[in-house]
Amino acid sequence: MDAPKNDLELLSPLVVCNEMHRFIVAEQLRQMGLEQSAILLEPIGRNTAPAVTLAALQASELERDPVLVVLPSDHHVANVVEFQARLSKAVELAAKGDVVTFGIVVQKPETGFGYIRRGQEIADGVFVLDGFTEKPDARTAAEYLASGRYFWNSGIFVLRASVWLEQIGRYHPAILDSCKAALSAAKRDGDFIRVDKEAFTQCPSDSIDYAVMEKLDQGAEGGPRGTVLSLDVGWSDLGSWPALSTVKPMDDYGNVTIGDIFLKDTRNSLLYSQSRFLAAVGLEDVVVIETTDAVLVAHKDRAQDVKVITEYLKKANRSEHVFHTKVHRPWGDYESIDNGSRYQVKRLTIKPGATLSLQMHHHRAEHWIVVKGTARVTRGEETFLLTENESTYIPLGIKHRLENPGTIPLEIIEVQSGSYLGEDDIVRFEDRYHRLESQ
Repeated sequence: MDAPKNDLELLSPLVVCNEMHRFIVAEQLRQMGLEQSAILLEPIGRNTAPAVTLAALQASELERDPVLVVLPSDHHVANVVEFQARLSKAVELAAKGDVVTFGIVVQKPETGFGYIRRGQEIADGVFVLDGFTEKPDARTAAEYLASGRYFWNSGIFVLRASVWLEQIGRYHPAILDSCKAALSAAKRDGDFIRVDKEAFTQCPSDSIDYAVMEKLDQGAEGGPRGTVLSLDVGWSDLGSWPALSTVKPMDDYGNVTIGDIFLKDTRNSLLYSQSRFLAAVGLEDVVVIETTDAVLVAHKDRAQDVKVITEYLKKANRSEHVFHTKVHRPWGDYESIDNGSRYQVKRLTIKPGATLSLQMHHHRAEHWIVVKGTARVTRGEETFLLTENESTYIPLGIKHRLENPGTIPLEIIEVQSGSYLGEDDIVRFEDRYHRLESQ
């Protein structure tokens, strides 16, 4: 989403994510041209209330009681201009002390969303918050739509940092105390802030709605006013694969295709191909998702049941739910192409000006082949350049480093061989990305 072009004074975004996703987040921010003020890394997930508490504490250190716009990462907004206008109104109310949430104008009796009940209208499209409800059954959802008093819960909140900290301290002090301890003992790692694992592990897990927002609609004495702004901007919650169909163009048979797809006699389906040709014949109401990690085939009505697959992968001690074949790093990314008992082949892409750490391995040797660009290689005491179609060999136990001195991405094919090929077989001696402490 583009930055709002209005009178709002926008600060650099704060991002809260799991530490496993840190390089993906950093790279996406770079691609959007956004300079973050901080990326806060959670060692474990503790739901949304602790995440907002960490952000509010950090924001209060950077600015004097800023207004926070709390946005989930998995939504889509079609009408950005109208969203910017409604956001300006929300910030105006929040600056005066309100806790503001956006209610999405209901389009159909949806059972996959939570709902917000609106109270008295206090301005055009601005209502007193009257309550939250869980995801309803089909009959109740139809009643909500007919009543005209309900919105979909967007999960977007606007409020001052001090208001959030006061309310979380009032209703859930254990969350506030744990987050304060975790942040005070945090370690800065380049662009990342690693909150203390021991302290954060003690933090209760709770959502924004349960921890604070549902208390506001009960009219607690002395608390801030809960306010709902209606929002009709083509909003979609992209929390499932079928939801992607709502924001992508359909063909004449209700199909949405992304990637190299061939269809024959197929209707009302979503087909996504990341790395290879995908053909579907005689299918209806299905979701087919092909990635380099795995392939999912499901009925559209059962696509939300992917959590069952995740549980199976965990119990079977498989790695697909944890590790991707393409892994982001601060210097670029690598993708596993092939592997066996004593070898692994990777494709490395190094950003212009980036460099890997000066490192060595105890259990593997490496062969590097330059496919595109120019590489500067450190191998033991020697440093030399490699260009396209040239290669080198890194023996086991030798210090080495790979750099991209050029202005275009450097692509390398790396062939590893040895008795152990795990990512933890690495000893770093120098690293511009501050990873020496975490090895």
